[in-house]
Amino acid sequence: MKKFTTEAIVGIFVLIGLLCMAYLSITFGKIEIFGNNSYTISAEFDNISGLKKGASIEIAGVEIGRVQKILLQEEKAVVVLSLNGNIKLREDAIASIKTKGIIGDKFIKISQGGSDKFIEAGGKIRETEPPLDVEELVGKYIFGKVDNNKNDSEKKKE
Repeated sequence: MKKFTTEAIVGIFVLIGLLCMAYLSITFGKIEIFGNNSYTISAEFDNISGLKKGASIEIAGVEIGRVQKILLQEEKAVVVLSLNGNIKLREDAIASIKTKGIIGDKFIKISQGGSDKFIEAGGKIRETEPPLDVEELVGKYIFGKVDNNKNDSEKKKE
């Protein structure tokens, strides 16, 4: 009889441990089991330079959604954004690709506009800003292709 109770207690602890592992896997994996209250919109960029599926979307530093997928259409990158259902973006919102830290991951920063109209589900953000290409800027500076150098050489000719 005593052996049965010891086995039952161990079994209960193992079951609790498995439930905790399942909960942590679902939470950290950002898996939605019971559906989610979200909607999708899209934004078109000339260059997304390192943005990946699953990247965060933020307003004022607060995460409001994730990048659902990235497509190529007519030589432009179309980014499909999955936003929390309680977030409403204005028609003149601006989507910018930013970097977290110096060499961090890319994310999309949304700047709300002042319009009275909102983007509906399946709609599109019209105004976008591509990421700043640091390598291009450094290359221009190192190899003397910055506009200031052109102005200096023009001054010498005069």
